[in-house]
Amino acid sequence: MTLGIYIQVPFCQTKCTYCNFRTDVVSPERFEPYADAVCCEIAETVGANALVVDTVYFGGGTPSLLNPAALGKIIDSIHRSYQPTSAENTLEADPETITPEKASAWLAAGFNRISLGAQSFSDIELQAAGRMHRRADIFRAAEILRTAGFDNISTDLIAGLAHQSHASWGDSITALLGIRPEHVSIYMLEIDEDSRLGRESLAGGRRYSAAKIPPDDGIAEFYESACARLAAPGYEHYEISNWALPGRRSRHNLKYWRREPYLGFGAGAHSFDGTTRWANIHDSARYVACIEQGISPREQVEPVTPEQALEEEFFLGLRQLEGVDLARIESAYGEIQHERVADLRGRINCLRSQGLIELDGSRLRLAPDRLTISNEVFVELLG
Repeated sequence: MTLGIYIQVPFCQTKCTYCNFRTDVVSPERFEPYADAVCCEIAETVGANALVVDTVYFGGGTPSLLNPAALGKIIDSIHRSYQPTSAENTLEADPETITPEKASAWLAAGFNRISLGAQSFSDIELQAAGRMHRRADIFRAAEILRTAGFDNISTDLIAGLAHQSHASWGDSITALLGIRPEHVSIYMLEIDEDSRLGRESLAGGRRYSAAKIPPDDGIAEFYESACARLAAPGYEHYEISNWALPGRRSRHNLKYWRREPYLGFGAGAHSFDGTTRWANIHDSARYVACIEQGISPREQVEPVTPEQALEEEFFLGLRQLEGVDLARIESAYGEIQHERVADLRGRINCLRSQGLIELDGSRLRLAPDRLTISNEVFVELLG
């Protein structure tokens, strides 16, 4: 069995206005003890030596804030505790944190893929979002990474940032294509009360440029224009928010969508072994204290019921543009979930008649022109 490993680094230099993640802005003095705690948690994994790791992903937060030596120490701990194979080792990095020295050290430590958090190439959009980098920093960072020897770079953009227009969005896509990363992620801005921007927008306020957020139909147009422009130079649209050049899909993230096993280490990290999901406590200081005291940092352990597993098959599987194999699902869940499967079949027929999903043989997928309302389709299917 192969699995992925996720390392959570919940530290940032500042909190982006749209961010709904539980991250901390703390003194760099806390970075080293945190890295040591992660290494200890990895070393204490029971039965790890029998498991082969083929993807490692350092996410956050801003993992590139950690000293390269600390990142390398965590990689070494993984190699000591597991059977490493030709892994895809990804590090999330913000443009302003990237230096030639760091890039060389990351490569030497074993990282072979960088996820570059650009978000936008418009300075006014970046400033309103609370990002610390600017357009020039993205180009500089990409050049540094290429010079160091990285040949697998992923770049993120957000459709719907405050002040975004058709012109600025088109410019961001043009700039991204000029860098030509091997992988692209495009997320549509989410408005929710767990972020400062979301709370302000929902309250009808103007702070954080909340009044300058594009309308929903405008955001959908930005996304759809990106789909067309990324297809022309050869990017394969393989998941609702993700595109890749041939052979460069995110092997680690595919594990999530395919319900394959992964282990998470660090504060707030989640894990899944095929039958159970669990998560660590979110507070980084409490996490470190637990590890130092020999106490398990887990705070949520939830067995996945057959009903939940069935819904995950559809919710996660339909995020992939290739869809899901309905025949396989009915075979796997039919006996234990006969009534639920029959109900889903009825809902599928209804959604097909509305042109929201397609069924090609036994392959069920979202209609290509309905990707921007995928959440609404999932609610109708699984509600």
